[in-house]
Amino acid sequence: MDLSKPLAYRMSPKTLDDYVGQEHILGKDKILYRTIKADRLSSIILWGPPGCGKTSLARVISNTTKYKFLKINAVTSGVADIKNAVETAQNTLLNPSGRCILFIDEIHRFNKLQQDALLPYVENGTVILIGATTENPYFEVNKALISRSMVFHLNPLTEEDIFNVLKKSLTAEDGLKSYNIQIEDSTLRKIAETSNGDVRTALNGLEVAVLTTQMGENGVITITDEIAKECVKTRKAVFDKNGDSHYDNISAFIKSMRGSDPDAAIFYLARALNAGEDPVFMARRIVICAAEDVGMANPNALVVATSAMQAVTAVGMPEARIILAEATVYVATSKKSNCAYLAIEKALQDVANKDTGTIPMHIRNAPAERNGKRRLWSRV
Repeated sequence: MDLSKPLAYRMSPKTLDDYVGQEHILGKDKILYRTIKADRLSSIILWGPPGCGKTSLARVISNTTKYKFLKINAVTSGVADIKNAVETAQNTLLNPSGRCILFIDEIHRFNKLQQDALLPYVENGTVILIGATTENPYFEVNKALISRSMVFHLNPLTEEDIFNVLKKSLTAEDGLKSYNIQIEDSTLRKIAETSNGDVRTALNGLEVAVLTTQMGENGVITITDEIAKECVKTRKAVFDKNGDSHYDNISAFIKSMRGSDPDAAIFYLARALNAGEDPVFMARRIVICAAEDVGMANPNALVVATSAMQAVTAVGMPEARIILAEATVYVATSKKSNCAYLAIEKALQDVANKDTGTIPMHIRNAPAERNGKRRLWSRV
């Protein structure tokens, strides 16, 4: 192992027995475990957040399969790369089986044309596709590819899983064994907690701590809580304001206000602001919730939410966070009534789909004659 490579790369598992986490799909009685062990893999899509082990699982498969294993990255590859992979697979001189496993990292970055180019080869079995994506494949990957693949959702690793990987890295030959490191288990657990399910972040933080800490007179590198905190600066928020997590977080924010849970609403507001979400966008969500969910139970909630949106627009961040928090708590703790929402929805359905007749004569705007001119007088 080349020790100049990042620790996260060196510590990636080589076999299924080395793989940590994802027991819900890689337990010994699970289908993915059995198909990898038997080398009878069909096309699969691996979906999960960064650092959960998608690429590591592909490396494990490359080490265990008898088929030719090819890898491309959708960010830098195109249709020509797909055709080259297929030609390699079909070259009976270099690849007698006539099949290959093609791992495509960030497959959601492929456009429709590039994904369509894979279809005939996945369908006839020339290519066994392994796609890795951080985005929901049911939205980002062609339905035709999805129908020909099994989709496996990988979860963020638990703190215990990450702690075990960090602990192993201190004694592994291809890890940090060559360094004389002194670090308490409690410090390792704090690194694991801060990484928020991303083992790559945890390993990178530990490596930075080791490489940037002066060796003591006794030849020992001592990693304290303060050093670890500095190297893994803040808890990593898994939030992409243009991806699935954006919509998931906004949905949780609105449902927390609707469910009268101010603590949860403030938490999801903080997640959004920490990720750089537009504060005016958050203010608009509060206005909508005040009208749709609080409604006639507390009409003043709409006044507060609208005033908050105007204030956020005028003030901007970072002070806008206080205004948003105030409006969020007010809407979340207000009584709820969606009668106005239900009423207008029902009326719109009737107007669009039923014969609602004409306006009764006694409430029409009646004509009147005055000074020889015909005028309309409103009945108020």
